[in-house]
Amino acid sequence: MKYYPLRPMQRWLVDTHFNKAKSTMMNIGGLFKLSASIDMNHLADAINFVLEKYDIFRCRFIFHPETSDLCQIFDGAIEKVFLERLSEKEFNRRMESLREPYYLINHPLYRIYLMETPQAKYLYVDFYHAIMDGVASSYLFAKAIDAAYRGRTKSAAPSYAEYVEEEAKIPPEELAEGHEYWKKMLAPFDEKKHLPPVKVEGVAAWTQGKLDYYFKNFTEEFFRTTRINENNFFLGACMLTLAKLTGTKESIMSWIHNGRTNMRERRLMGLMLEQYPCAWDFHQDMTIEEFLNRLEGQNQIGMRYRKSLDLVYNEGLEDDCVSFIFQKMMHDDIILADTPAQTIYLPPNEISAVENALDIEVEADETGMYIVALDYDASRYSEEEMINFAKTMNEILITMRDTNKKFSDILG
Repeated sequence: MKYYPLRPMQRWLVDTHFNKAKSTMMNIGGLFKLSASIDMNHLADAINFVLEKYDIFRCRFIFHPETSDLCQIFDGAIEKVFLERLSEKEFNRRMESLREPYYLINHPLYRIYLMETPQAKYLYVDFYHAIMDGVASSYLFAKAIDAAYRGRTKSAAPSYAEYVEEEAKIPPEELAEGHEYWKKMLAPFDEKKHLPPVKVEGVAAWTQGKLDYYFKNFTEEFFRTTRINENNFFLGACMLTLAKLTGTKESIMSWIHNGRTNMRERRLMGLMLEQYPCAWDFHQDMTIEEFLNRLEGQNQIGMRYRKSLDLVYNEGLEDDCVSFIFQKMMHDDIILADTPAQTIYLPPNEISAVENALDIEVEADETGMYIVALDYDASRYSEEEMINFAKTMNEILITMRDTNKKFSDILG
């Protein structure tokens, strides 16, 4: 048996999960209603083909027999999927039972069920977050099943185990320059300067708060007439909002990327997320256009040092930073088995995996509007303050549309 270390990002997620057990870590899966025309037995064959093809589904977390350290293997048995015909009552009972977390040590880290009731056909899928991210589960997995269902099964699958092994063998000297880069960026971080000031008293421990807010007078139409990158634009707006609300004219936070930067990685089924620190001092005035160009450059430099993020994860250098992610059309129905699959239920991102003071998620909906979801520590901030954060960010987004505006026009 061959033992592989957990990747730094995997270790960070797993350690956080065990240390802060309020996190669901995606132990609640997604339910999809399938077209009545689908051959369910053929779909089961397609799913089983995909499970056999990609080694991530053989992944098991175990304790190393010699060091007792948590590690992973990639030769676990595949749990095959088969069609179950259930009454409506049995189906409802099954869905209720699936809300319970599954065992993580030396067990399959996914649950997949094909179910047919007198009324409909369903697919339930659930992946432990430390082996599969949203891109892998909502796009690559669905795409692979769709291809297998239609008989397109020739291309070889890249190995996640090989990727883990290659990454673990990078010599320390190759990572040293990146380590210094990230340490220098995060060294000035101070909760009193780089997080909105604490306004709540009497709540001793981290408490989950959530706010969804639709941005007003700002839609996708703006990006259709410019070459501005949406992710970069919203990240810049987040940084300016923090600088304004803290009154420091500084931002240190992080942004989340799907981690796939080349063709091999874009086909890789597994956990590829990366969380990049970013920082800016707004005291030097400049135009929004110049800021966005320089911020894009900073992000490109950071991506060159992505392998050195192991230091950031292992030492928890950005655990308390505000985090940002931009996601587009993540809740649309997917094409599965050559037909649209209606999304009935997706895991809610209600409980942060890292219990940050503030997590910011911006999504675009099918109408071209943007919604910001704020997951925040309610022992630090009230809902009223989060509404103010969202409204302030909304105002900044509108101002930023004129890229000739300067920091001084926003921050004073």
